[in-house]
Amino acid sequence: MEKHHESSVSNLLGGVWCFLRKCLFYVLSFGPIPNHIAFIMDGNRRYAKRSLKEDSGHRVGFTALIYVLQYCFEMGVKYVTVYAFSIDNFKRQPDEVQSVMDLMKEKIDELLKEESIVNKYGVRINFWGNLYLLSEPVRLAAEKAMAITARNMGPVFSVCVAYTSTNEIMHAVEESCIERREKIRKGYGNGYKDELVGADKMDSVISVTDLEQHLYTSDCPAPDIVIRTSGETRLSNFLLWQTTFSHLQNPAPLWPEFSFRHLVWAIIEYQRVYPYLEQRRGSSKKED
Repeated sequence: MEKHHESSVSNLLGGVWCFLRKCLFYVLSFGPIPNHIAFIMDGNRRYAKRSLKEDSGHRVGFTALIYVLQYCFEMGVKYVTVYAFSIDNFKRQPDEVQSVMDLMKEKIDELLKEESIVNKYGVRINFWGNLYLLSEPVRLAAEKAMAITARNMGPVFSVCVAYTSTNEIMHAVEESCIERREKIRKGYGNGYKDELVGADKMDSVISVTDLEQHLYTSDCPAPDIVIRTSGETRLSNFLLWQTTFSHLQNPAPLWPEFSFRHLVWAIIEYQRVYPYLEQRRGSSKKED
C-alpha cells in the first residue's frame, strides 16, 4: 500500500514537472529556438574522482545526456550533436579505454530498447568518426543503431566518437579527390579526351562545396550553439569547419551536473545574441 502511495505521488510530481517545462518552453518559443545544439561533454573524469568510482562519471554523464536530449526535443530542437570520444582519447590507459568502450556498447543497446527516448521521439542516430578505431562490438552496435533508425523522421542525434575535426576534414578531402579522379577518368573513357585536356586543371580543383558534401555533417545544419561544460573554453578539435557562426558557451558545471536550468540559460543567452549572429551570417553571405 505504501509503495503504491509513493508511486502515485511520484507520478503526480512528474506530471507537474512536465507541465511546468512545457509552460517555460512555450515562453521561450517567442524568441528564436536553436535548430542545432552541439555539446562537448566535458568533466566526466573529474566527477568520477569526486565519487571515487572509476566509471561513475561516464554513467552519470549518460543519464545527464538522456535528460538533456529529452529537454531539447520537447523544446523543438531538431538536431543534437555530442562529442563523446576523441581519437586522442585512445592515448589514455588501456583499461580506461576498454571501460568506456564497454559502457558505450551497453548504452547504445539501451537506446534501441522499445521504451527508450529514441523510439519515443522517432530519433535518427548518426555516429560520426573513424568507427574502425572502435572495438568491434561497439562498431557493430553503432552500425546497427544507424541502420535501425535510418528511416526515422524525428529529431537527429549525432554522436562524434573516434572523432577529431582534422580527421573529418582529411577524410572529406580524400573522398573529394577520389570522386574528382573518377569523374575525370569516366570523361576520358567516354571519348571526350580533346575537350577534357583543356579542362583538366579546372576539373582537378576541389571546391568548398565538394568538400562540404563529404563532411560527416553534410546533411545537418551548422550548430547554432556549442556548449562545452566544466568551464573550459577550448573546442578541442570539434566541428571546427562547422562552427564559424555558432554561439560558443562554457558553463561551469561538469557534464554530469549539467541540468535543465543550465540548458534554459543557454537558450536565453543564445536569444540575447541572436541578432548579432544573424548580422554576421548576413555579412558573410554578401562577401561571398
